[in-house]
Amino acid sequence: MLTPVLKKNDKKANLLIWVVSFVIFGAVVFLTNVKILTGLNLGFNVHLLALFNAVINGTVSILLVWALIAVKNKQYVLHKKLMLIAIVLSVLFLVSYIGHHLLASETKYGGAHDWLYFFYLFILITHIFLATVILPFILFTAYRSLTGEYEKHKKLAKYTWPLWLYVSVTGVLVYLLISPYYVPHI
Repeated sequence: MLTPVLKKNDKKANLLIWVVSFVIFGAVVFLTNVKILTGLNLGFNVHLLALFNAVINGTVSILLVWALIAVKNKQYVLHKKLMLIAIVLSVLFLVSYIGHHLLASETKYGGAHDWLYFFYLFILITHIFLATVILPFILFTAYRSLTGEYEKHKKLAKYTWPLWLYVSVTGVLVYLLISPYYVPHI
């Protein structure tokens, strides 16, 4: 096993995880509903940020699967590196996601209201719901590992990992299903 890098049962760390989770949730809710920058000419199609987000989500999905394989093979250092990269990419995603929603007007699904539309709605609703609740799970799972509480980390990761994977995969699906209806904002 790896050497712990954080202190166990740190009340400040627990508080920080909850504060960061609530602040980010509040910021995303607020900023995705504020469209103060739409119509701003940046010289490029702002929906490229959505494509960038989908690429990040796809990369995170691959990293999560790779990290699971690494830990199953007792490659703990590799597992840790892959998971930390996934967390950093998720932070980058969050910044880009907020930027996209600040700069682009809302895009509505423009296809027929057939099975694909209802599939899109199901994926979108479950994606949004799980994306809003996953952050503290990710942070607590990482914290348990970084404090050397590997049994607690493992128990929490059994729930966190598949939910995070679902959110990252469905993020790509949401992009693929909505992107044909983007109106270029140049």
